[in-house]
Amino acid sequence: MKSVTEISGVPKEDLSSIPASAHPTAEGPAEVAANIKYHAQYTPHFSPLKFEPEQAFYATADSVRDSLIQEPDAALGNGGLGRLASCFLDSMATLNLPAWGYGLRYRYGLFKQSITEKGQQESAENWLEKFSPWEIVRHDVVYPVRFYGKVEVCASGVHKWVDGEQLQALAYDVPIPGYGTNNTISLRLWEAKAPAEDFNLNEFNDGQYENAAHLHSKAQQICAVLYPGDAKEEGKLLRLKQQFFLCSASLQDIIARFKERRVENEPIAWNEFPSKVAVQMNDTHPTLSIPELMRILMDDECLGWDEAWTVTTRTIAYTNHTVLPEALEKWSVALLTKLLPRHMEIIAEINKRFLEMIHSSHPDMENKFNNMCILDDSNPQKPVVRMANLCVVSSHTVNGVAMLHSNILKDELFRDYVSLWPEKFQNKTNGITPRRWLRFCNPELSAIITKWLKTDQWVTNLDLLRGLRQFSDNSELQSEWASAKMANKIRLAQYIFQVTGVKVNPNSLFDIQIKRIHEYKRQLLNILGAIYRYKRLKEMSAEERKKVVPRTIMIGGKAFATYTQAKRIVKLVNDVGAVVNNDPAIGDLLKVVFIPNYNVSVAEILIPGSELSQHISTAGMEASGTSNMKFALNGCLIIGTLDGANVEIREEIGKDNFFLFGAEAHDVPKLRKEREQGLFVPDPRFEEAKNFVKSRAFGDYDYTPLLDSLEGNSGYGRGDYFLVGYDFPSYMEAQSRVDNAYKDTKKWMKMSILSTAGSGKFSSDRTISEYAKAIWKIQECRVP
Repeated sequence: MKSVTEISGVPKEDLSSIPASAHPTAEGPAEVAANIKYHAQYTPHFSPLKFEPEQAFYATADSVRDSLIQEPDAALGNGGLGRLASCFLDSMATLNLPAWGYGLRYRYGLFKQSITEKGQQESAENWLEKFSPWEIVRHDVVYPVRFYGKVEVCASGVHKWVDGEQLQALAYDVPIPGYGTNNTISLRLWEAKAPAEDFNLNEFNDGQYENAAHLHSKAQQICAVLYPGDAKEEGKLLRLKQQFFLCSASLQDIIARFKERRVENEPIAWNEFPSKVAVQMNDTHPTLSIPELMRILMDDECLGWDEAWTVTTRTIAYTNHTVLPEALEKWSVALLTKLLPRHMEIIAEINKRFLEMIHSSHPDMENKFNNMCILDDSNPQKPVVRMANLCVVSSHTVNGVAMLHSNILKDELFRDYVSLWPEKFQNKTNGITPRRWLRFCNPELSAIITKWLKTDQWVTNLDLLRGLRQFSDNSELQSEWASAKMANKIRLAQYIFQVTGVKVNPNSLFDIQIKRIHEYKRQLLNILGAIYRYKRLKEMSAEERKKVVPRTIMIGGKAFATYTQAKRIVKLVNDVGAVVNNDPAIGDLLKVVFIPNYNVSVAEILIPGSELSQHISTAGMEASGTSNMKFALNGCLIIGTLDGANVEIREEIGKDNFFLFGAEAHDVPKLRKEREQGLFVPDPRFEEAKNFVKSRAFGDYDYTPLLDSLEGNSGYGRGDYFLVGYDFPSYMEAQSRVDNAYKDTKKWMKMSILSTAGSGKFSSDRTISEYAKAIWKIQECRVP
C-alpha cells in the first residue's frame, strides 16, 4: 500500500504543511495531497484519529472518484453483469460512445470458495462488508417495481396491473473512465428497498418483529445473492424476481431519461424512441424487458398494440451466449402468471400474433409451430415460456458471440427463424479490454511490447501488435520475453504457495485451466490426462524420467453450489493433487494444484504467468470464451478444440502456434449416435486412467457416480455425452506435441510472441465498434 507521500509526490517532511482542503479537480501534487488529506479527515468512513493503509486507500479512492464525477453528464451510466460486460463498458467509455449498462447491486455476489477434505465449500463473499468507495448512491433515482397482484380492464379497454406488493429500486452509479479520454460513463446498479410506510410499527411494538418487516426482508432477498439455487420453487421465484426487478427499473430509467430530453411541453414522440434508445439484452436473463416495455407503452403511455410493438421491436436486440439446453431459459407459465400476471398476458398475445402471422404469410411453415412457438404446452400439466424464442421473435437483431457459435445458431438452434428473417442474424465475436488484460496485469510484457513497437498506441489500437511478427525470430526480443515470463511465473509460484502451501518449480511448464467448473468445459478430461501422466511417471525408470518435461498443472474455478457432478470434479482434482504433490519419487516432474476462489484478481496473477492454457470444451458447446483471448494476448499457447473463439484465435495466430485436438462440432451428433449404438471402442490409456481412480489410488472417496457419467450408451449425464473418452487419445497426443515444443526454448518463445502478435482482433474495442455501427446505430460523442 503506497503512502500519501508516494501517491502525491510531495516530500514527507512537507506533508504536515499540506492543508486538509477539498480539491476535486486537483492538478498539482500539493492539491492531490490536500484532497486525499481532506477525505481522510472529513469523509465519514473512519475515525479521523487513524491514517493507516486501509484509511489511506479509501481516502485516495474518494479523491480519485472526485475527478471521475466532474464530467458534464455524470449519471450517463449503468451496469452490466460479468467480466465481458465490464470489458464492454471499458471500451464504450474509451471509444466515447453514449452507452452504458445496468445490473443489480448484489450484496454477496456468487460465493467465496474454500477447499476442505470434503471438497468445495461455499460461504458468503461480502464485498460490501465496509463499503465500495467507487459507487455513488443516487437517492433521487428511485422507481417502483410491482410483483403479484391482478389485472383490471378499464372501461376504455386499457389494462392495468394493480395490487400485489410494490418495492423500490434505488440507483447506485459506479464511474467507468475511458482510457486516454475525458469520457466517463457509469455502471448503474439497482438495490431493492421497501418503502418506509410498509414497515408496520404497531406489529413491531407488539413483538411481531418478523411480520412487521416482512416486505423489507423480501426486498433484501432480491439483491442478496447472484444466481440463488433454484432446485425448489422458492429459488425459481427469487430468480424470476431478480430478472424482472432489473428489467423494470432499467426500462423506467431509460424512459425517464428519454422524456427529460424532449422539448418542454411538447408531446412525447414515441416513434422517435427507437432512434434515440437501443437496448441490448445480454442473453435471456433480461428477456422480461420485452413484455415490460410493451406494458409501459400500452398501460401507462396509452399506446395501441401495433404502435407499442413497433417501438419495442425496433428498440430491443438480443445477444445469445449459449446453446446449452439447460441455459436456454424456460419459465413456468404458472409461475409467471402468479408473479407477473400482466406480462404473462402480453407474452401470450405475442405468441398468438406470431403464430397467426406464420399461418397467414407462411402456411408452408405450420409444421414448424412446435419448434418456433413461444409458449410450449407439449406437457399440458407444465406449460412453459421459451425465453430464447421470445427474444428472437421480438428483437430486431440477434447475434452470436463467435463465428462458429453464430453459424450454429443459424444452422441449428434458430434455423426456422432464419428462413423467416435472414437479415436479423449477425455475428459479433467477443473481445477483451487490453487495458486490463495486458497493460495493467502484465506491465513487464507491456513495456517490452512498447519498446519493440516504438509506441504505446497498441493499448487502444490492438491491431498494432502484428508489428511484433517481424521480430519473432530476434534473439534479443526472445530473451527479454522469456525474462518477463519468468518474472510472472515466480510471482505466480509465490501466490500458489501462499494460498495452497504447495511449492512449485518456476522452471516447469505452467499449464493452466481456469473457468467455471462444468462438464462441457471438460476439466474432467484435463485431470484424467494428469492422472495418466502421473501413472506413466510412476512406471518410468530414473533414466526415462530425466527426459520428461516438468509440468505444473493448475485448475481453478467455481462449481455451482447445487451442481453435484461439477463438485465431484473439484474434489477429484484436489485428491489427485494431494497424492501427486507429496510423492517424493515424482518431485517437481509433476504438480497438480487447484487454485481456490478463482476471480478476476486471481486471474490477473495466473494469466501473465501462464505458458500453456487449456480450452478443451466439447466442440460446438462453448459459445465463445474470453479467457482464451486473455491467455493468447499474454503470450500463452493454447491447447484446445475447434470450439467457440478458439477457431478464430487459431486463424489469427497461425495454426502452427495452436495445439489442436478433438472432434469437430459437425461430427459431435454422429459420434453421440455411434456411442448410443455401442460402437465406441475406448482407448486403453483412457481405461487405465479411470481404473487408476477406481483403484482408490487417490483416496477412499467414491467417484463411481462421476466415472459412471463416462459409461453407458445413452442419455445426458451418462453415455459420455461430452465425448471425453472419444477425444482422450488425440488430447494425449496433443500434450506430447506440447512437451516436444517446450524442449526447444527458442521455438517456444517464437510461438509465444506470435500468439500475442496475432491477438489484435480480440480487443473489445473492435467488438463494441461493431455493435455500435451494425446494431445500435450510434456514433462517438466525445466529451470536451
